[in-house]
Amino acid sequence: MDPRLRPYRSVLYIPASKERALDKARNLPVDAIIFDLEDAVSADEKENARETLKAALSQGGYGARVRIVRINGLDTPWGHADAEAVKDMDADVLLLPKVSSAADVDALAAITGDIPVWAMMETPRGMLNAAEIAAHPLMTGFVMGTNDLAKELQTRFRPDRLPMQTSLGLCLLAAKAEGLIIVDGVYNAFKDDEGLIYECEQGRDLGFDGKTLIHPAQVEITNTAFAPSEAEIDLAGRQIAAFEEAEARGQGVAVVDGKIVENLHVATAREILAKAEAISALQEG
Repeated sequence: MDPRLRPYRSVLYIPASKERALDKARNLPVDAIIFDLEDAVSADEKENARETLKAALSQGGYGARVRIVRINGLDTPWGHADAEAVKDMDADVLLLPKVSSAADVDALAAITGDIPVWAMMETPRGMLNAAEIAAHPLMTGFVMGTNDLAKELQTRFRPDRLPMQTSLGLCLLAAKAEGLIIVDGVYNAFKDDEGLIYECEQGRDLGFDGKTLIHPAQVEITNTAFAPSEAEIDLAGRQIAAFEEAEARGQGVAVVDGKIVENLHVATAREILAKAEAISALQEG
């Protein structure tokens, strides 16, 4: 599967210290898993969590799900050992928390070499340095850490996330400029389906590739929200057909449903169909 088309609709946090959760994750219909050595693991479990996670990843069974390991920060007592341990784990990506500059990624790479890196974007300085972080040669994805960011910004909760929009926008611009994956922050009220739907739709409209999740109950809603809808797939097919027909007549513009269709619309339509096919292939696999 083309990595640029690979779905990241649902990215579920799993505590690396919980064997039962690690096992259950093998059968969840998520696109990616963040195996968490940081916030989800208490201080007295940190060392054991590394061994538990290494054993689970060695056992395998996670299929096509992207395996992401979030370590503790290098400024903590556990970060350096986490980074060393990940080098021997069967993981796809290393997730570094509280990235504030490209120098943070350099410090990690000095330990982990050329392992692909994702950045937790969750500090004001990280927002201001998003472009340089995204441009780092090892950087392949951003994860919005909206809980920590809200704390740092001293914002109030609003369903429309107005206080977050500048930060979300800066990270989206940086990620899109460098061709990175970017996934939205978590929605804490995991029993509030209506609120989750609203935030997923907002995130999708903003341009996020998917959303991080704290509970398996959130997976279905998120997978649906970040996948092309049947209406979008139908329209994309009709736009492509109409444009190709117009080209055959020597014209550079078509009309579908009373709206102009040009090259840029056709490019978007092809991306929609390719993403739908990639999701289908992932589900079948």
